[in-house]
Amino acid sequence: MMLLSNSLPQLWLIYALLSLVVLVTGHLGIRFLPRLPRWIVTGVVAGIIWMPTSYALPTLEQAESHSGIAPAIVVAAVAMLQGKGGAMVGALLLLVVGMVLGALLGFGVWHLGRRPAATKTTDVKQPEASNHERQEPVIG
Repeated sequence: MMLLSNSLPQLWLIYALLSLVVLVTGHLGIRFLPRLPRWIVTGVVAGIIWMPTSYALPTLEQAESHSGIAPAIVVAAVAMLQGKGGAMVGALLLLVVGMVLGALLGFGVWHLGRRPAATKTTDVKQPEASNHERQEPVIG
């Protein structure tokens, strides 16, 4: 029942689902790229979208502040709009870390998806066709 009574878990669930939609459609949208750059770009975007950072916002009563965890891209955007350079620098550094981790993850996915190169065997003897059978062309 916590999911219905508290809006933060719902917000994170919606953010996760929408970011997955963005990643999948983005990955499919750049199908013209070879696999390695496609996976690296998808990983970089995933790192930008999913890198979390902490934040602190003053409330109406200046004695308190609201703090929590949010995506670094959101914290950087809010800090830029509010003109807070210190918060923006911290969020941007985490964005760079997220981009690097995402690129490494994309490279890892590409590397795992590669198929081993087929070894060429020259010792394989092709069956000889009899005189009355038509010999089919062999590629490779």
